[in-house]
Parts: sequence; structure tokens; C-alpha cells
Amino acid sequence: MSQTQRYRMRSPATGREVIMAAEPEEIYRDRESGEPLEVVGKVLPLAPSASKLPWAVENLRFCPWCEQHAQKDLNDCPTCGRRMGPL
Repeated sequence: MSQTQRYRMRSPATGREVIMAAEPEEIYRDRESGEPLEVVGKVLPLAPSASKLPWAVENLRFCPWCEQHAQKDLNDCPTCGRRMGPL
């Protein structure tokens, strides 16, 4: 289970983005320019989560029991807790 929250961070000068686990009160810098990265947003699912896949169309499927979204790498639905079939 993932305990750290992942964030989408952007370099203001180049606009390049990176997704990474970040800790509060830490300053993260861009490798190429050396300038501080700014937090753009949190990546779903929020920590703690059983899945490491971000919530994107290509990483989600529907639970056959409750019809809610679940990540493809999970065996049990995070909403209803029932076992989902293989892909």
C-alpha cells in the first residue's frame, strides 16, 4: 500500500512536468534548470492507496458489481470491496 502522496510538479520556466512523491516543507528542483518546481496538483488516487496507477482513462476499469471506477492493478474494488474478475 502506497503511503506517500504523489504530486504533479512543473518547472515555471520550461513548463516541463514531473509526477513524484513529495514531502511537505521540502523544496524540489528541476534537474536541467535548477529552479524550484511548483506543485500543480495532487495525483489521484490519494494516499494511502492500494494502487500505484494514476487515475487516467487507460488505467481504469468498471467494477462489475457496483459500476464504479477502479484501477486495473487492483483485484478488489475500492468502493464495494468485492473481487473483480480478470482483465
